[in-house]
Amino acid sequence: MSEPRPPKTYEEFVQRFPELGQAWDQIAEAGRRGPLDERVQRLIKLAVAIGAMREGAVHASVRKATAHGITAGEIAQVIALGAGTIGLPSTAAVYSWIRDILGEKMGQ
Repeated sequence: MSEPRPPKTYEEFVQRFPELGQAWDQIAEAGRRGPLDERVQRLIKLAVAIGAMREGAVHASVRKATAHGITAGEIAQVIALGAGTIGLPSTAAVYSWIRDILGEKMGQ
């Protein structure tokens, strides 16, 4: 499956700072090496973004996860698994960020 296109701001940033873009690509590639398949990697990256409370990273993780066939139900379970760690107010915020991308699919 193909990756979704990055936001325009990201593209502008790496065009302005190409060395940082290249370094970021190298970090991402190094993280992908290992025994975990891409599906598991996507779910873990979503969980880390949720735990770190990074709205942009949550948005990107959801876009990439759905592009790789991860369902809204699976994404909802990641939210639920993190609720005990990040607390209810943070979980509600994350839920709203994911709804930004998935819309009504989260209610199903």
